[in-house]
Amino acid sequence: MDLAGKVAVVTGAGAGLGRAEALALARAGADVVLNDLPGAAASVAEEVEQLGAKAVVVEGDIGDRATADGLLTAAVEHFGGLHVVVNNAGVLRDRMLFSTSDEDWDLVLRVHLRGHFLVSRAAATYWRARSKETGEPVYGRVVNTSSEAFLLGPAGQSNYAAAKAGIVALTLSTAQGLARYGVRANAICPRARTAMTEHVFGEGPEDGVDPLAPDHVGAFVAYLASPAADRISGQVFVVHGGVVALMAPPTVERRFDSTDDLGEHFAARDPRRTFACTETLSLS
Repeated sequence: MDLAGKVAVVTGAGAGLGRAEALALARAGADVVLNDLPGAAASVAEEVEQLGAKAVVVEGDIGDRATADGLLTAAVEHFGGLHVVVNNAGVLRDRMLFSTSDEDWDLVLRVHLRGHFLVSRAAATYWRARSKETGEPVYGRVVNTSSEAFLLGPAGQSNYAAAKAGIVALTLSTAQGLARYGVRANAICPRARTAMTEHVFGEGPEDGVDPLAPDHVGAFVAYLASPAADRISGQVFVVHGGVVALMAPPTVERRFDSTDDLGEHFAARDPRRTFACTETLSLS
């Protein structure tokens, strides 16, 4: 899991999961380019340097192309290259579908899905050029942040669930399209106690280990970024505490050759059974 000599980009790195991921990468030896809104990531840069790694901060809205391109530029100019991308930045605007404004929808899709796309595209362009230049595969790792919301479709998070589903599809496409250049891409669905999820998980225990501490997720992200995970790509993991659950791909339940067969099938089927993967709720 040694990342000495590697350079990582982490978005949304000023707090919560992004901070934990950046520090885990630094502990493994990576230098880190941190992104967050103005003023948010300076203290994390200091923490990274206290661990013996180097850090540089690129402030800005990750939904802006200039910010995403600036992360790549900073990685190359300050540290000599790019090896790991951790797309984490996110925002919530929870509403029922009928109460979701255009602005709420656009903002969540912009920060989550567009932000993932912009950084991934910049990295993919760089890695492809490097591979073509050297004639060899590069060392490239992409860790994208999805959510169990895409598996469950929560009623009050249509924008968030849609963005997170899109991120999984983007991850699979990234893994397929960049494999020839040496890049590995995976998605995580983390459970962690952060400012964004405090309304869901509440406060952590006063004593002992918090199973929902972001540090648990950070450690797994560092693993996916490391040489140890070279054979892992195009996968989706639910992660929290000491639990890592590998999600299986969707399967064909049944083929229908007529609507009569379809009607008979659903007449006897539990109507509460949908495409949602409620099995993840049993993970503890």
